Amino acid sequence: MLDRVYAALADGTRRTMVDRLSRGPATVKELAGPLTMSLPAVLQHLRVLEESGLVRSEKVGRVRTCRLQPAVLQAAEQWIADRRAGWESRLDRLEEFLTTEGDQT
Repeated sequence: MLDRVYAALADGTRRTMVDRLSRGPATVKELAGPLTMSLPAVLQHLRVLEESGLVRSEKVGRVRTCRLQPAVLQAAEQWIADRRAGWESRLDRLEEFLTTEGDQT
């Protein structure tokens, strides 16, 4: 799942869409408004976001409304946070080692 999420977020247009959806649901037309691309191109980007699980859309009549799936984004965020915690722990140990070694010389 995370591979698809990060692949979807690797594109600036899709990050713009996710940013907009983080403020609440939006129609495809609203998402496409600020973008300088055709509606079919917007729909392709939305398909990638939906396949990754980041976005869910619902069609009522002729209007398709998209919503962000925060749990999927939180899983990606948690993975990064877990890596960061490990890196910080290693750096703290390195700093402690260097400080101790420096005091002995």
